[in-house]
Amino acid sequence: MNIITINEQQSSSIAEQYRRGHSNAVELFGSHVSNEEHWKHRATVLDQTTDHRANMKQVAAALRSYQAQLPTYPEALASLDQLEQEGALVIVGGQQAGLFGGALLIFYKALTVVQAARHASKILNRPVIPVFWIAGEDHDYDEANHVNIHSYEGHVRRVRIERPDGPRLAVSRTSLTSEDWRSALQELAQQLPDTEYKPALLQRLKSHVTDAPTLSLAFARLLADWFGREGLILLDADDPNMRALEAPMFRELIERNNELEQALKEGECRVTERGFPLQAQTAQASANLFLHHDQGRLLIHKDEDRFKDRKGIVSLTKEQMIELTVKSPDVLSTNALTRPLMQDYVLPVLGAVLGPAELAYWGILGQAFHLFNRSIPLLIPRQSFTYLDNQVAKLLEKYELTVEEALNDWEVKKTQWLSAQDEWKLEEKFQQAREQFVELYDPIIDTVSEMQPGLTSLALGNQQKIIEQINYMESRALDALAKQHDAALRQWDRIHQALKPLDRPQERVYGTIHLLNRYGPAWLAHWIDVPFEVTGGQRLVEKA
Repeated sequence: MNIITINEQQSSSIAEQYRRGHSNAVELFGSHVSNEEHWKHRATVLDQTTDHRANMKQVAAALRSYQAQLPTYPEALASLDQLEQEGALVIVGGQQAGLFGGALLIFYKALTVVQAARHASKILNRPVIPVFWIAGEDHDYDEANHVNIHSYEGHVRRVRIERPDGPRLAVSRTSLTSEDWRSALQELAQQLPDTEYKPALLQRLKSHVTDAPTLSLAFARLLADWFGREGLILLDADDPNMRALEAPMFRELIERNNELEQALKEGECRVTERGFPLQAQTAQASANLFLHHDQGRLLIHKDEDRFKDRKGIVSLTKEQMIELTVKSPDVLSTNALTRPLMQDYVLPVLGAVLGPAELAYWGILGQAFHLFNRSIPLLIPRQSFTYLDNQVAKLLEKYELTVEEALNDWEVKKTQWLSAQDEWKLEEKFQQAREQFVELYDPIIDTVSEMQPGLTSLALGNQQKIIEQINYMESRALDALAKQHDAALRQWDRIHQALKPLDRPQERVYGTIHLLNRYGPAWLAHWIDVPFEVTGGQRLVEKA
């Protein structure tokens, strides 16, 4: 693979300012990944605070139980062995599950976790374990239930499994049937282009879902296939065995909930004082916790001395909430702002791999970490890539188009190219016709207005109608020009559909499964050798 850095459009966001090492953003987090001394300092802090975290032998045992449901790879088992050892450190990154692996950005995040762990191991000269945290507790099923592929016709096609009827439960608690999986696999088989790799790929996917698993579990099995040989450990945030180990941290979050709310507000002030917008403002009186209930996953807020949901389904005292941590910790769940704190309690997090939006909301968490005698881990920007196949590369060369132009100015460049094919100078001639007509007609308007003022509006309307007819003729002429170059314009559209489908970043639209179908298992192996960029950034990957 050929790797080329893409010149990105400048941004003043927290994520971009942090990535570039600007102090205004770095000060929010207290460290930066480009400084090797910060890696060493974080490792020292973790070594000195083992009593602030869950028992790692128990954590490893819970993870072993979960891994038993996944494809087995010796390298992943070796990572579990290392996790049990004193002084274990991890790089963690997480994401909501995705049908058949979801969008490319999930693959890139897992890749970043693996590569960052290797990077840290070299700096510290000690094992660092990659862990992928699946947000199975999330109830946004529509975010997880689909994958997009590039169909035969060159269009984006979505394969999905509709949410079963009933309450909006966590994705890891939403049961699917064998028929759900059979239909999804059948749809995928119809939409994926035929390749030499397709039969084996579909067969492997089928083997993951023979027991009708949840979306989260099927997703974990696929990630284990993709990165198990790299030692990646999979963790489902909604695993009941992990929930039991999280109970002490849940008690802290409940007992100090008012202080937590204040710390988050202080964090918001620190962000806005530096001129950054808030990714999402914290809700007044939010407990920043969820409760799993038969009626769905309920967001909890505080109302005087009670913890309630907005629908009035539950109303619990602080004592009753704390009792849940003892008797039923599996009914409790973190949200986006308390998950980092829980993650830091459960695992010795050396570094966390984050996307741009995640980095932005972590900006308010410094005070919250400090409240619980913790510090923010090193924040590692997720690597971003645009994949360029050989055929699209040839089209870029044909139309003398750079990748940056294709990503940022495609519509303008396409219009300019088409105009250059206009040997008749249509736009120029029609513009000249409009100007000459107006010049000829304006005296007529003046004359009839003098004759009878009431005719002015009629004359102006008549002029506008004639201009509209000229415009209509121009559009028809330009359509005819476009039809003469229809094949070329389809190639322009193909460039856009490949690099920026639906006018969105490629990594947010197409599924990894599409490229795996096209290029086969060897395509996966190539990614591990892509040079690691510790500060992330957008890069072009061209198939050699």
